[in-house]
Amino acid sequence: MTYDRSRHPSYLLPLVLVLAVIAAVPATAGSESVSLPSPALDSEFRHPAPEVVELGRMLFFDKELSGNRNTSCATCHSPVLATVDHLSINIGTGGQGLGPLRDAGAFPPTLHDPQSRGSRNMTPLWNLGHAQFEKLFWDGRIQVDPGFPQGFATPAGPDLPFGIEFALDALSIFAETDIQEMTGQPGTNELADASLIHPQIGVWDGLVARLGAIAEYVDLFVDAFPAEISGAEDITIVHVGTAIGSFQADAFRSDDSAFDRHLRGDKKAMSKNAEKGMKLFYGKAQCSSCHAGVFQTDHDFHAIGMPQIGPGFDPPEDFGREDFSGDPADRYRFRTPSLRNVVLTAPWGHNGFFNTLEGVVRHHLDPLNSLLNADPSQAVLPPREDLDALDLIAFDDPTITAAIAAAIEIDPPNLSDKEVGFLLDFMEALTDFSAEDARKTVPTRVPSGLPLAEIN
Repeated sequence: MTYDRSRHPSYLLPLVLVLAVIAAVPATAGSESVSLPSPALDSEFRHPAPEVVELGRMLFFDKELSGNRNTSCATCHSPVLATVDHLSINIGTGGQGLGPLRDAGAFPPTLHDPQSRGSRNMTPLWNLGHAQFEKLFWDGRIQVDPGFPQGFATPAGPDLPFGIEFALDALSIFAETDIQEMTGQPGTNELADASLIHPQIGVWDGLVARLGAIAEYVDLFVDAFPAEISGAEDITIVHVGTAIGSFQADAFRSDDSAFDRHLRGDKKAMSKNAEKGMKLFYGKAQCSSCHAGVFQTDHDFHAIGMPQIGPGFDPPEDFGREDFSGDPADRYRFRTPSLRNVVLTAPWGHNGFFNTLEGVVRHHLDPLNSLLNADPSQAVLPPREDLDALDLIAFDDPTITAAIAAAIEIDPPNLSDKEVGFLLDFMEALTDFSAEDARKTVPTRVPSGLPLAEIN
């Protein structure tokens, strides 16, 4: 790939930032007063029944949930990789290997190989069982919405089944309906063929039928939902989503970082440099204008001038929140990610453009210059000739770059290199390093009998 800086117009100017207002309580750190959020409370997290969690654990790791039985939830949300895959943009069904060692399948592709990359960077799963997380995915296309009879706005619209209680449970039944992620290409399996008739219901019905044909799963469903299920015929996709969501809420709770301990009164939990970074984060650097609250997210959507690589959600562009809201004012806005365990979840950005944490921090300090001088070679993209040809179509289009630049909403502060270092120290303090190794969540086997290893 050859990068040509001359493709960008030089007259682009960022727009003024529309700052989010956050609720916070006053606290004092050292000699400088800053407003800090209240610590997360145990009562704000879900506490699902152990039987439901165990069922969800089996489902999360079982490739039976994918059309060609070659991909599980854990393939891309690996617990041994901090619930991500360390790729800029994921490779779903048909790829081989785990994380950054995963390949993009054979070229030329067959029906069983990935026909494209995913649309966006794989989002971490930390703390999604907390009550705050009511909007999910980079564009918030699954969110709590009382305006819908089911209580959620989702891509399924009125076809979302009733009975789902949490946004995380709704999220947990959609990857299975995505051709690139888990369903596979029509003509290769019955779930993909059913998606041609109905992109969600057809897959969900076929998936429930698969699980109901495995006696061990039927027993697990009966144990998890004894008041609702007495046999295979009673299992629904709502039960599947509830179980997978419950497992994630239980396994990926992470609120014991040095910052958490600081909020709970342990003033020795953080290093002096991390405390300086915290003061900057919640003060001069204005990070908390968007990265607000105890999990460092306002759960809102902002345009920060991220360079576009990969196919995006509207190939070759990615309009972000507009894809869901339909509002042109939301173009290029993406959900503010939580910064919990952020040092473990590279690469960063909605399309994983930045492969260093310092790089993405500095992007926020000068987004226009960063956009106009972006280096796409840092992206982590498993190579394949046909997919490589699509990765930089939007990146190399000066019209698209101009539009992304014009939408920038950040009014960046002026920070010294030392202050940037303090911010990075604080981000390390946001990380619970027990999250680095979640092997205890991995089962030794799954009821389908399919291998856990990421091989075809």
